[in-house]
Amino acid sequence: MIRTALFASAAIAALASVPASADEGMWTLDAFPAERMRADYGWAPDQAWLDKVRGGAVRLTGGCSASFVSPQGLILTNHHCIATCLADNSSEAKDYLNDGFVSSRREDELKCPGQQAEVVTAITDVTSRIKGAMGSLTGEALTKARDAEIAAIEKAGCTDLKTTRCQVVTLFGGGQYKLYTYRKYSDVRLAWAPEDRAATFGGDPDNFNFPRYSMDASFLRAYEDGKPVASPQFLKWNPRPPVKGEATFVVGNPGSTSRLWTGSQLAFEREVRLPVTLATLSELRGRVIRAMQESPTKEREGLDTLNGIENSLKVFIGRTKALNDPAFTGKLSAAEADLRAKSAGNAAIGDPWTTVDGAMSAYRSLYLPLRFTQPSSDLLGYAQTLVFAAQEREKDNSERLPGYTDSRLPLLEKQILDERPIHPWLDKLTLEWSLSKAREYLGADDPDTKLLLGKASPEGLTESLVNGTKLADPAVRKALWDGGMKAIKASEDPMIVYALRLADRQRELRKLTDAQYSGPLAIAGSQLSDARFAAYGDTLYPDATFTLRISYGKVAGWTERGNEVPYETTMGGTFDRATGNAPYDAAGGFVAAKAKIDPNATYNFVTTNDIIGGNSGSPVIDRAGTVIGAAFDGNIHSLGGNYGYDGTLNRTVVVSTDAVQEALEKIYPAPALVKELSGKK
Repeated sequence: MIRTALFASAAIAALASVPASADEGMWTLDAFPAERMRADYGWAPDQAWLDKVRGGAVRLTGGCSASFVSPQGLILTNHHCIATCLADNSSEAKDYLNDGFVSSRREDELKCPGQQAEVVTAITDVTSRIKGAMGSLTGEALTKARDAEIAAIEKAGCTDLKTTRCQVVTLFGGGQYKLYTYRKYSDVRLAWAPEDRAATFGGDPDNFNFPRYSMDASFLRAYEDGKPVASPQFLKWNPRPPVKGEATFVVGNPGSTSRLWTGSQLAFEREVRLPVTLATLSELRGRVIRAMQESPTKEREGLDTLNGIENSLKVFIGRTKALNDPAFTGKLSAAEADLRAKSAGNAAIGDPWTTVDGAMSAYRSLYLPLRFTQPSSDLLGYAQTLVFAAQEREKDNSERLPGYTDSRLPLLEKQILDERPIHPWLDKLTLEWSLSKAREYLGADDPDTKLLLGKASPEGLTESLVNGTKLADPAVRKALWDGGMKAIKASEDPMIVYALRLADRQRELRKLTDAQYSGPLAIAGSQLSDARFAAYGDTLYPDATFTLRISYGKVAGWTERGNEVPYETTMGGTFDRATGNAPYDAAGGFVAAKAKIDPNATYNFVTTNDIIGGNSGSPVIDRAGTVIGAAFDGNIHSLGGNYGYDGTLNRTVVVSTDAVQEALEKIYPAPALVKELSGKK
């Protein structure tokens, strides 16, 4: 059950605005706080340990983390991170998402459309180059100069685009810029996954809660030239239960946090973005549920989408509660006031708060047009990407929009051209929903509504676009990609024509955003970064940016309403919790193997590690550098972790290698993987 009342009382003990304390922090691997950890734990990893871990950590372009766990390219991640791959490979004949997948031969491993695995090979500070390019520019001129320099750095850093990817990352809101260089693997295949119900046991009620009984683990494999890649820098698989109080590390790619935001940024989040998101996403959830009830086929095809919507909704509900809790926001305000007091009178810093206030005021006028002139549809997404890619590729690399520079095009092309199923009913549902919400929020007489709809209804326009397009065919998409602007202009595909109709307004809104919002925030972010370092020294970590981070903590439960929440659950507890009714219906494989399963094997456990969305699939590593689990969730209190961390309550939820080994041996047998993970020849 979701304990919403408890969340409102959660207080934040430490904030990123001030020096991090306890187990707080998602640290970059080139700035790990070894001295601080040594003071807290009596030990800290050395550089060789950190380098080894970095070499084994994997970023998945689907928005998750992972790790190499064998020298043959085997990758551990979460089941929910590869659910789309299972769904994309499913059909009426075989429902891999429902049934799970076990490959007895590597030749049978399933390709995951659009997926790419990336390993950081270098982190380079390029702050001086980018700030030098920006100089004293402001507004749109600043963002153009910054983006041009970033494009140049990325292009120079990665000349072999087949095997490497370069990405300049903005840290501290513009205070620092780092070039991350990756070794990439563009052929990623699925090797093992349990049944969906094994991973989602407890469903939405148990999501972001603990105790948990979830087999949220799966294995991928990276390939190159049709063969499994050699991955000598891997993390050793260690199928053992955790020990209460032992030190743990989570190494992964947290998506984004807002711990360095000012009061006006948080006010916008609370007053504008979150209310709109909750209202519209709740309606989408209802529409998808209703449609899935129409047939078994739609139930199968919509499940992955519904799971994603429900997970996002719970996150946004948690964030809303956090920002409406006076105790929580009082801590945030006090931390900001402390920084302002310490920065008062420092001419070099100036008054970045006023700059942020102005930018947020301008953004309030831009937000709804920006949001609703980007309708939701896989097919329209293809069309818009094809249109913008064709337009941008006619420009010099330095003049392109950030998502279309030479360093970004290979992944974009892969995602456009990889074959995956499109379900017309689902695409119609999301497009119709987004167009109807645009009319509702912008108003029927708004110029943007008229641009989106003309004289058509959301229902009528959706029907004509989805029924008329041929973009579900990857061969059609390839012809348009290869043909560039000539092919785009000649196309009579209704989705391409519609994307062209919206493109000018989308570009206009981006320019306005650069001038009034992004440009001013880049300047203010740099000043705020200087203010924090001047006030608190260099023991700070930046907000999450879906780049490689490490957090340290320990295996520990917590106290709730005077009761101790245990740090672990056991495999046998699944059957005690099962009711036979969804979502507490035990997976078929579990029921069949009940007599074989060790009921005392640790199933899920919790740690004090500081994580956020994007860390899903991150390896949980012990002091020896071996993998003892995969992070897959946080508890209900962690939902406020977007804005701050409380070590007394925030917990990372982990699926234990002890449990995964049980599954590999007894529930969904994969003897070849068991042998590979053991290191035996």
